[in-house]
Amino acid sequence: MKVFRGFKHPGIASACALTIGNFDGVHRGHQAMLALLKNEAAHRGVASCVMTFEPHPRDYFAALLNKPDLAPARIANLRDKLTELARCGIDQVVVLPFDEKLAQQQPQAFIDEVLLQGLGARYVLVGDDFRFGAQRAGDYALLDATGQERGFDVARMNSYEVHGLRVSSSAVRAALQSGDMDEVTRLLGRPYSISGHVVHGRKLGRALGASQAGAGDGFRTLNLRFNHWKPAASGIFGVQVHGLAPGPLTGVANLGIRPSLDASDVNGGRVLLETHCLDWSASLGAEEGYGKIISVDLLHKLHDERKYDSLSDLTRGIAKDCDDARAYFASLHGQTHRQNSRDRI
Repeated sequence: MKVFRGFKHPGIASACALTIGNFDGVHRGHQAMLALLKNEAAHRGVASCVMTFEPHPRDYFAALLNKPDLAPARIANLRDKLTELARCGIDQVVVLPFDEKLAQQQPQAFIDEVLLQGLGARYVLVGDDFRFGAQRAGDYALLDATGQERGFDVARMNSYEVHGLRVSSSAVRAALQSGDMDEVTRLLGRPYSISGHVVHGRKLGRALGASQAGAGDGFRTLNLRFNHWKPAASGIFGVQVHGLAPGPLTGVANLGIRPSLDASDVNGGRVLLETHCLDWSASLGAEEGYGKIISVDLLHKLHDERKYDSLSDLTRGIAKDCDDARAYFASLHGQTHRQNSRDRI
């Protein structure tokens, strides 16, 4: 899959079947839309193309109006969104910077300059609530009328439902906020995952609770930055880590701002996913995974972030979280064993 920042690049396909949206989370509704887009692209012999925005348009207006509450909680960082779009088989993605110029562009100019001149759209697929252009003045009717006049097809896809419930990014955010990771998995069609490069932190974890963790290891962590100030999920989770060993490693992770630590630490108070592997992989060696790209599946929420009054309290809290995560994974193993026993019977 090719990724372009903006649409003025020589490598962009000269014609495409296009869909437009934020695609935060790339949930099952998005996946159904992308499957339809691929089919339409194949029938026309053109590239399938997704246009998305960074920052999210509501992020832009929240900053402009100095009203942070207007910004939606972010499900996925850009890396993970692009990864999921690639898994859906999309040929190219155009990431448009949502800025003042785009916010003030009139709907007809957006169609002419971006969709037609910029991307050569032969087919445009949008959601049932799609609006575009300055003041959100553009709608499906305008897009469809222009398509009939200018010779490109326009289609609208209704909401995608599972068991009578509409699948949407808002529903995923609500499930993440409540910590219902099973519901999140149902909405996404996969476990909720965050990926990125392992970065250096304060290295405080290796000094905490060495006696509990064993062999002087302490609670060493793999640190990933979540590049948005408002993650849809936060708290302590039982997780699986991919990318460090032939199979997944179980662990416990903190996603958030670490309220027990100084906000002026090396990570500057930014949102961080800190993962401690319950069985630290010997393959990591002295480098401990720094610079590697890993993905972390957040499978089970243990509790919200807590502020501990001292490092000893924090140590005991982390040890308890590790015990609870081990118990969770042991219960999964027990369920699998019982299921296999029934299968043999």
